Amino acid sequence: MDRITESLISELLENLELQTEGASKDFEKLVNYTIISNEYNKTFDISTLTVGDGNDTGIDGIAIIVNGQLIESIDEIEDLLEKNNFLEVDFIFTQSKTSSSFEGAEINTFVFGVKDFFDVNPKLVRNDDIKRFAEISNYIFSKAPNFRENPSLKLYYVTTGKWTNDTNLKAVVDNGVESLEQTNLFDKINFFAYGAREISSAYRKTKESTSTTINFNARITIPKINGVSQAYIGLLPYNEFLKIVADEEDNLLNVFEDNVRDFQGDNNDVNGGIASTITNEGSEIFSVLNNGITIVASTISPTGDQFTITDYQIVNGCQTSNVLYNNRKDQNINKVVVPVKLIATDDDEVKTRITLATNNQTPIKKEQLASLTRFQRNLEQYFNSYEGDARLYYERRSKQYNGDNSVLKSKIITVPYQIKSFAAMFLDEPHNVTSYFGAIVRRLNEGKTQIFDDDHAFSPYYTSSYAYYKLESFFRKGSIDSSYKKVRFHILMLFRIMNSTEVIPPFNSKKIDKYCEKLLGILNNDNNALEAFRKCLLIIDYSTFDKSDKQDVKLVSKTKTLIDYVKNL
Repeated sequence: MDRITESLISELLENLELQTEGASKDFEKLVNYTIISNEYNKTFDISTLTVGDGNDTGIDGIAIIVNGQLIESIDEIEDLLEKNNFLEVDFIFTQSKTSSSFEGAEINTFVFGVKDFFDVNPKLVRNDDIKRFAEISNYIFSKAPNFRENPSLKLYYVTTGKWTNDTNLKAVVDNGVESLEQTNLFDKINFFAYGAREISSAYRKTKESTSTTINFNARITIPKINGVSQAYIGLLPYNEFLKIVADEEDNLLNVFEDNVRDFQGDNNDVNGGIASTITNEGSEIFSVLNNGITIVASTISPTGDQFTITDYQIVNGCQTSNVLYNNRKDQNINKVVVPVKLIATDDDEVKTRITLATNNQTPIKKEQLASLTRFQRNLEQYFNSYEGDARLYYERRSKQYNGDNSVLKSKIITVPYQIKSFAAMFLDEPHNVTSYFGAIVRRLNEGKTQIFDDDHAFSPYYTSSYAYYKLESFFRKGSIDSSYKKVRFHILMLFRIMNSTEVIPPFNSKKIDKYCEKLLGILNNDNNALEAFRKCLLIIDYSTFDKSDKQDVKLVSKTKTLIDYVKNL
């Protein structure tokens, strides 16, 4: 293995706080992290992708992306199907070899393993991870009537050598792709052969800020504004707008500032109306019916009509953007012209005012949006107030820390995981967050869930995130068996219950800070934290709760079983 690849592996293991498992396994992690980071524009847990550990059928990594979400369970697909009423699916498979050469036999094994993965009657012996992904895959294909088009399939075969387009190897690849095409399961199939140069280049790309270049000729310049370095308003043809929300591979970018709410789905009345306008014969009327989108960037670099925007977010128009993207293959889409405001500023207060002033199309109330926006920014600052080992990074905007090498990726807490951790630990709802957190978000949108309320103290949010981080670190070190990972949010709930003798104070009181101090005191000591978590494992083991039963994990009655068991000790 060359020195550059070794250096990249060392940096990745340090950033993810992972221990080395030898050259082969470490290279596998580098490949899985790099490939999926370039295919998926949100933060993810690398351990959920890795399947190469005996009986892996020649596959090292699997990612299934449905409607822009990295999928870990069937429940998530059901939720997305209910919300969107369609499925867009991408399957990604990786195989990593530390060998400095490309071997036709190894490529054949990889392709055969992928083909066997989709076989109704598989011939190869499968480990538990392969079985889990295959179960998800089978469920997806059972919902084929909801496909907009057949899934796409991407295969990445990576070594530490150099791909030279060898005629014989290309023939092996072409033959493998042809055999997969004969299954008639996929709309398109791509095979990528990466050597050391390609994987190192792709790894560096994971650190780049979001950037794109558009042709913006139908515009006017907005006069000078305090706190704003540049501002424009105008119209973008659809094909130029698409460059803002999708990458070169046609994957939707996560560039939406208000990512707490996320896309509300095509079944939403407002979004249904937008979709109807787009797909109608008179779709050119879109520009006068729609308020358009507002983009805030750190920098805008114009050269004539070519505008390069860097580190940008869509602060208004998440719903419009998603509906436009979802209908990108409609026959009338190219008649659409999108109204756009393009603003460059580094002033957070200006960004907040723009967000609040421009969001008025979706059902969420403006005062609720104001609360969410303000709370998110303040929560991020609260996280920043901690130092040393207690330092965590709250990621309001997807991959906002990508370009900062000083930030350990293992210490990044995303909005979804903040929601899951808080709801599990302080609302006693681990059964609602073990798969997709969409139900929690919907209740948040409707004001039915106590999360991110403007008068809440920040301490329980940080405490739940820190508990999640510590628990995950014990999984990474092998201090806690990985089989308990399925119930990690139940463990967070038990940790709080078993280490506090009083009722949870109101989240808007000073008493909640004191309540959290005691929990943090345990978590700040590795030995005490590990002992406390292990006691939680005993509750799970000795109660009638079955951690391997998918239904037990999702049932509120089983959550109550755990709570009652603790109370009766």
